[in-house]
Amino acid sequence: MKILIILIILFGLSFFLTFLFRLIALKKQALDFPNERSSHNVPTPRVGGLAIVLTWYIGLIGFFYYGLISTNLFYALMCGALLAVVSFIDDLIDIKPIIRLFVHFVVVISAFVFLNGIRPFILPHIEINYLYITYPLAIVGMVWFINLYNFMDGINGFVSIEAITIALFMYSFTFNAVNLILIVAVLGFFFWNWPKAKIFMGDVGSTQLGFTLIVLGIYFHNELQFSIVNWIMLAIPFWFDATFTLYRRWRNKEKLSVGHKKHVYQRLVQAGYSHKQVGLMLISLNTIIIMMILLYRSYDFLKIPFFIISLLFMYFVTRLVDKKVPFKQ
Repeated sequence: MKILIILIILFGLSFFLTFLFRLIALKKQALDFPNERSSHNVPTPRVGGLAIVLTWYIGLIGFFYYGLISTNLFYALMCGALLAVVSFIDDLIDIKPIIRLFVHFVVVISAFVFLNGIRPFILPHIEINYLYITYPLAIVGMVWFINLYNFMDGINGFVSIEAITIALFMYSFTFNAVNLILIVAVLGFFFWNWPKAKIFMGDVGSTQLGFTLIVLGIYFHNELQFSIVNWIMLAIPFWFDATFTLYRRWRNKEKLSVGHKKHVYQRLVQAGYSHKQVGLMLISLNTIIIMMILLYRSYDFLKIPFFIISLLFMYFVTRLVDKKVPFKQ
């Protein structure tokens, strides 16, 4: 009952703070004005993610006070506070990419230390040097997920749906209520961001969600509650789109620091689908992936085949979108 009361309060707080920040942003003209790379056509407040961040950390501190969260997870997640500060400043005044990237690595390495690294994967007859191979790859992967989650925040409700889906599925296996804090913090904002959005999340929200989700994924993997392989497959709609798009832009010799509208979800909007329809497509895709995860957890020999199938399926979806809106366009 204590947890339920806390969650209800946190949802109300997120809802109210989003409303409040929207009014402040409108008054201060802190708006996201449409440009050639935008998927919206009306100037819209852009600091809504701050409501998620404040609600999230208030909830975390409350859980820690009542002893409802482990110490190492609490401190690992609290490392994201620095990320939130820098991302919020970046929403207001552009910070040089090298400074942002440096902060991302500082935050990720700090969290990684509190998580005690990442436990070994179960790979029969294969030995991996964790100190010099797996750990560096994990840290780079965490930084990449923070950034790609930000890249995927281009249409209304999209990153909120993914965060809620991942957190809800992790909760169904771990029963760790920390996932529920994240869900209610996002839901309070999501009400104002569902198409047509009255406020945007901004970097402060998207980077924080990416950081939080990957930290939770590694923590539950270390606790033998939810394999990181499950997490990677669950997050495939985001990391595949972002990674494959980046690769294709690099292959085309495009300037990677320049903004674009070439992600699959962006080109679906260009093809005529509404933000709501693309969001529902994401829900459908997540449902298919969740069904595959549940199936291979019952029949372990299906794990690798299903992972490969999910990759091929994402590639197939990308090629279908290419036919509607060519990538080189």
